Amino acid sequence: MTWTMNRCFVTLAILCVWRVQQLAEACSCSPRHPQQVFCNSDVVIRAKVVGKQEVDVGNDLYGDSIKRLKYDIKQIKMFKGPSNAIDAFYTAHSSAMCGVSLETDGRKEYLITGMLEADGTMHVTLCGLIKPWDDLSVTQKMGLTERYQTGCECRITSCSSIPCMINSPSECLWLDWLMEKTENGRQAKHYACIKRSDNSCAWYRGSAAPKNDFMDVEDP
Repeated sequence: MTWTMNRCFVTLAILCVWRVQQLAEACSCSPRHPQQVFCNSDVVIRAKVVGKQEVDVGNDLYGDSIKRLKYDIKQIKMFKGPSNAIDAFYTAHSSAMCGVSLETDGRKEYLITGMLEADGTMHVTLCGLIKPWDDLSVTQKMGLTERYQTGCECRITSCSSIPCMINSPSECLWLDWLMEKTENGRQAKHYACIKRSDNSCAWYRGSAAPKNDFMDVEDP
């Protein structure tokens, strides 16, 4: 009986350790405004996905092969990136490792952000901005062409609980998570944090290019 109970305890311990490892390996991304993702990405493109395959990209420390998914894409427009067109990107093979899963029939257009690796290949994770193009707001599409870039020297500070404050005139306070419990709220959809002529930063919403001096959260 004692031997059987010991085996049960050992089995439970192994299962607990395995579960903890699973949780530790789960993908976790902190909320980020689309402008932050744009500014921190090496590549920002609009594209259609036309193919997918699993590929070996080397071996881990134990000699096991490392597999990733390769998505073949048809680039429509590059908002930020290298001089050459991007025809494919790589991602982890599961969402637990921050891998993305996209439709590959070539019908849907996506906004895809990612990082360039040393060999020039593009790597994409769930922590980037991966959205169907038609789901973007008009302001977000405008931000991709110029507005986000002009605000990359500004800092967007996320507020998730009260009190929250900014520590510098070059910061914009992002309240979507606090007010709407989502990172895709009003400020994310309709505002960009732009530098003003006095080097301070403020939220801006407008259909025209920002004036040198503009009111905070200016509407069209």
